[in-house]
Amino acid sequence: MTNSKLAIIGGSGLYDIEDFKDKKFVKIKTPWGKPSDEILKTKYNKKEVFFLPRHGKGHFISPSKINFRANIDALKQLGVTDIISVSAVGSLKENLSPGTFVIVDQFIDRTFARNKTFFDEEIVAHVSMAHPTSNGLMNACEEAIKKEKISYQRGGTYVVMEGPQFSTLAESNLYRSWKADVIGMTNMPEAKLAREAEIRYASVSMVTDYDCWHPDHENVDVQSVIKVLLSNAKKAKNMIKNIIDNFEEHIDSKDPATNCLDVAIITDPKKRTKKTIKKLKTIAGRVFE
Repeated sequence: MTNSKLAIIGGSGLYDIEDFKDKKFVKIKTPWGKPSDEILKTKYNKKEVFFLPRHGKGHFISPSKINFRANIDALKQLGVTDIISVSAVGSLKENLSPGTFVIVDQFIDRTFARNKTFFDEEIVAHVSMAHPTSNGLMNACEEAIKKEKISYQRGGTYVVMEGPQFSTLAESNLYRSWKADVIGMTNMPEAKLAREAEIRYASVSMVTDYDCWHPDHENVDVQSVIKVLLSNAKKAKNMIKNIIDNFEEHIDSKDPATNCLDVAIITDPKKRTKKTIKKLKTIAGRVFE
């Protein structure tokens, strides 16, 4: 698919990759407000790719304050068809030690203070989130990770907590009882909004700590997270280069994100105002034409 465009949404340590050339920072306006920051438009091996720091450069936006809707709308305006999310997480399992990468395939959304849909006025849509990540992109991530010989797990459940505080011990043990694998603060509603925008989505979570449940490890703190993040940064950047090279080979035409709005919008066409249709032009213009 020659029209496929990849975006990387990342956090600290993943604002840029030094090998990339022809860099341009793009400001995008959206009906939902400003994205987290300017979007880096660049090329690698003649392929166009975009980088968006979800917390802003310098990490100044709290998880609850990230404008997820503006981020996804802005990427859609740029023609992005595929998103790889790279984020730091805590481990909820003994075998997922710091430094391990997890290719997430399920989420438990425990957030409560965020705008989670583009369809919150006049037009209602219900997209399926049964399989929230793209199998094809997961294959691309796995191939890229294997090439770098990074310790990883294919498949895993990510508990998304509101934050910005870390878990209590009781909460951490509750999530472990659910058989969840990792915990973080940023992949929801990002994954839901990507689905509503019909953008394929995959998540690579980099384990930085054991949350607070492990009796043989100190409770998580920012300094320990940053230390592991920095050690993961080089591996993550090499992984991203590999994904840029290979992701088009793994695109699945039957991906659940493809044309999902065809069967999601329930509102009577007579109730759809021009104002709301205009607001949703980038996200759902295809189905309103």
